Amino acid sequence: MATAYDYAPLFRSSVGFDRVFNLLENAQRGRSSNDWPPYDIVKTGDDTYRIAVAVAGFSQDELTLTFQSNLLTVTGNKGEAQQDGYLHRGIAGRPFEHRFELADHVRVAGAALENGLLSIDLVREIPEAMKPRKIEISGKTEMAEKGRPAQIEAAKAA
Repeated sequence: MATAYDYAPLFRSSVGFDRVFNLLENAQRGRSSNDWPPYDIVKTGDDTYRIAVAVAGFSQDELTLTFQSNLLTVTGNKGEAQQDGYLHRGIAGRPFEHRFELADHVRVAGAALENGLLSIDLVREIPEAMKPRKIEISGKTEMAEKGRPAQIEAAKAA
């Protein structure tokens, strides 16, 4: 039994989280596509990942990788296959499309096709402005002088 959640009230009280709500809605809908061809996702380092897709029977020209606004799409499309001479056809050659939602600041570093495996290398690069930085702690007297408003001296009324 699936339960549908309404995220509309959250839209009114949040700014800039539209993408998060869209991801939640997409995950809630379930997967409409099948899991063919099989794939692995491996964390190869602190900020590096690899997606390996088993694409046996597909050539480099029959595969397409597209990356646009945090969505990596892998598609495969074989041309018309010749039916002559086959007694058994067990290697699937049907078209496919896999979509991978990537986190912010993750980019595709490269891709390679070897021995029927399409390997896609991903790297997470956090901009310098978003990296943690050390804040110097100053003494109490320095802060007091910096934060104290300027005073105007005037003669006291008697």
